[in-house]
Amino acid sequence: MTVIYILNGPNLNLLGQREPEVYGHDTLASIEAMCRAKAKGLGLDIVFRQTNIEGELVNHIHEAREKAKGLVINAGAYTHTSVALHDAVKAVGLPTIEVHLSNVYKREAFRHHSYLSPVAEGVICGFGPQSYELALEGLAAILKKKGKA
Repeated sequence: MTVIYILNGPNLNLLGQREPEVYGHDTLASIEAMCRAKAKGLGLDIVFRQTNIEGELVNHIHEAREKAKGLVINAGAYTHTSVALHDAVKAVGLPTIEVHLSNVYKREAFRHHSYLSPVAEGVICGFGPQSYELALEGLAAILKKKGKA
């Protein structure tokens, strides 16, 4: 089965509690369950992880190079600050979809810049938890087109 890594960055472990007016009431566990169901329907298997530590995200991306065919990443605030994540995604060369629950372009100006977007196949933001499902659909289509699914 085709494996996809879904990686989540800082503070996403607080989903459902943190700023529900921005991020909604779904927990990361409920998003993981939704992703597992969606992935199964697409013939994919997922590895779903969250960390608040930038270097751990880099390590997960490196691990995916050997074990996965693609990445979905919600790097949280690291999206806007991390050259290290940019370099890691670029180095592993896996098709990557950047995801955000909120529409970052309706928020503070500092959130309008992403270090990941230049090395991602696509960006999905503003659809809440459905952003992850859309990312999985997009990644499945990309892999199928490349003959890697």
